[in-house]
Amino acid sequence: MADYSEVIRFIHRMYGTDEFIPLSVPKFVGNEKKYLEECIDTTFVSSVGKFVDRFEEEMVRYTGAKKAVVCVSGTNALHMSLMLVGVERNDEVLTQALTFIATCNALSYIGAHPVFIDVDRSTMGLSPDAMKEWLVKNAEIRNGQCYNRNTGCRVKACVPMHTFGHPVRIDEIVDICAEYHIELVEDAAESIGSKFKGQHTGTFGKVGAISFNGNKTITTGGGGMMLFQDEELGKLAKHITTQAKIPHRWEFRHDHVGYNYRMPNINAALGCAQLENLDRYIKSKRQVATEYEEFFKSIPDMEFFVDSENTFSNYWLNAVILKDKEAQLDFLQQTNDNGVMTRPIWELMNRLPMFEKCENDGLKNTVWFADRVVNIPSSVRL
Repeated sequence: MADYSEVIRFIHRMYGTDEFIPLSVPKFVGNEKKYLEECIDTTFVSSVGKFVDRFEEEMVRYTGAKKAVVCVSGTNALHMSLMLVGVERNDEVLTQALTFIATCNALSYIGAHPVFIDVDRSTMGLSPDAMKEWLVKNAEIRNGQCYNRNTGCRVKACVPMHTFGHPVRIDEIVDICAEYHIELVEDAAESIGSKFKGQHTGTFGKVGAISFNGNKTITTGGGGMMLFQDEELGKLAKHITTQAKIPHRWEFRHDHVGYNYRMPNINAALGCAQLENLDRYIKSKRQVATEYEEFFKSIPDMEFFVDSENTFSNYWLNAVILKDKEAQLDFLQQTNDNGVMTRPIWELMNRLPMFEKCENDGLKNTVWFADRVVNIPSSVRL
């Protein structure tokens, strides 16, 4: 068994404490209390209030999207995004098994099925090479739509996930989706502030979904957002996520089956305050990553995962790669026993009972990562 005490000491020094070090905690150093007090003083704490509109408008400016629509969670954002691009029951959606379960839960709500494609070693995200290989072997175009020759099901959408904030090779995925008439929905839950070739993640597909959960780079407590390049589709999303109520001073009329996915004003107030410090937080996270990268160069059989060519990562969660499964388990045991919170990558989706029968392409790189990756403390330091 390797001795990881040097790593443990370094992390304690880096965060300046001998106490327990969590994986990722939020920072509230700006106008959070001021904006929350305003919500309380004005009584606008629910789904109506100026901070909802302000948060959406400021996210449009920050990301370069045409329209942004807030909702209750990143999972809601993914669910609604898939519905809006036309995913229906028994459709298939190309995605990755190396992801948080929200990705697959969202498409399951519709009754669609994931097809798991391998990830790249350089990004930990959906591989365009593996995607193209699977489509060449298994897909055919009929009447302008993509079908799986093996199952007969329509392949309607593709959902790449920018793992731990590291952008995938999204431009190549865009081209493949166009070639095969597949809708692109970006799972950008973890990648606010991350960019590929200078463009913000979540703005390459028809819709992108972001999470503002408590452990994300910025938080609204709980919450999510959809980013749109089509303003009209964004307006439809806003309508449907607010119970599809037709505006009127007193009548309650609705013209679609709607969803109560509205983010409360009090959560949006937190988001506005957090967004004011986002660049500061990302600068800190990237500095933490730089220090980790330099430190791990001298640690045998451990590699610190860095962003790849053409990308700018927010380093939401830092990751190290151990030599094998046994080393991964040893590292998890020693760090957590000594006041440093670490965790393995998520259990692969194809290993869960709900998705174990779903088609996959062998997932060579995916399994390699699952046996080796550990997340280490990644909180902002100010």
